[in-house]
Amino acid sequence: MDYVTVRELRDKSGQVWQRVEAGEEFVVTRNGKPCALLLHTEPDQVEELMRAHRAARLGAAVRRLQEQARSKGLDRLSDDEIQAEINAARRDRTTAARDADSTADDAGGR
Repeated sequence: MDYVTVRELRDKSGQVWQRVEAGEEFVVTRNGKPCALLLHTEPDQVEELMRAHRAARLGAAVRRLQEQARSKGLDRLSDDEIQAEINAARRDRTTAARDADSTADDAGGR
């Protein structure tokens, strides 16, 4: 895998695309930070590659959430404690929605 800047991609696009078509992969960078991936695919592989990419991103997100939960000790909550947290969040959301409706009603009646 190689790196190519947005400017290099613009200025040398023909060379980069030839290398991609030959099977090379690139990380495109903008201001020194990765912003995109370039890799060769065949038309009949696009959906499969996109599904694999999405699954990998989902897996990474789940691992981050699990690590956050572990670091806060939330991985040790019982099922009853989890349900209590869910119920409290639902109550808070219902109360906030009710308050917002009440405020809107008050403002509309003036």
